[in-house]
Amino acid sequence: MSVIKVPTNFNIDVEFEIPEFYRRFLSLLIDFLVQFFYYKIAVAILNAAFQGNDVWDIDDQYNVQWVAIVLILVPILSYHLILEITMNGQSVGKKITALRVVDENGGKASISQFLIRWLLRETWFLIILLIGLQHKSMGNETESAFLIIVVIAYFFADIALVVSSRKGQRIGDILAKTIIIRINKSENIEDTVFMEVADNYIPSFPQIMQLSDKDINAIKSILETARRKGDFTMAETAGAKIKAHLKIESPMAPFDFLDVLLKDYNYLSVK
Repeated sequence: MSVIKVPTNFNIDVEFEIPEFYRRFLSLLIDFLVQFFYYKIAVAILNAAFQGNDVWDIDDQYNVQWVAIVLILVPILSYHLILEITMNGQSVGKKITALRVVDENGGKASISQFLIRWLLRETWFLIILLIGLQHKSMGNETESAFLIIVVIAYFFADIALVVSSRKGQRIGDILAKTIIIRINKSENIEDTVFMEVADNYIPSFPQIMQLSDKDINAIKSILETARRKGDFTMAETAGAKIKAHLKIESPMAPFDFLDVLLKDYNYLSVK
């Protein structure tokens, strides 16, 4: 397993573990099995629901067929997009294998980033492959060969990039500026920069709202990395840079200071 260091705006590198290829493949396989079982169950339910309805005319049957196709295909095609957005960068497979999609800077990926990754998923190229095979059965050898070659080239390029690149990024990750990292299995799936803060909480440093979301994510990543490694110097250096930038004077210990900053942000951002 490789480790990458991502620079933050505070000139401090935070470390992220890049998962092995087999772990990513296992995650993809689990997600495929979830989609496959959904397909089998959905088809069985729809067949049972529509079986014996001979009173429908041709138009009704045509409309029902399209409804069935939508009910089956839409959840499968949008599976990764919906889950990664709603589950903080994870799908079922990623949750089981302790992986997560994050921004290149270590923060939470945006909806637009998830959308770009989704548009370049292998699912769409498998559909192109099926179209190519259909063209071949219809005698359109040239079109079929072209589509098949495009799909094979894409898959080989994706695998080569994941295996050889320092950040383990596929084409979709490169364009979306995201990475897949390995996380601690005990980490809460809802773990983001957001945390529960009491209604009567009194913020200590309102200057925190001068920072961007990217900076807040960087503070969280630095705090987590420093705690995990027991690196007091990292927390102290980050605290000093933030104090200088926001013109804050505080005798608070570095770890406590960074923790309070995150709490202040969470309280003030929803007020």
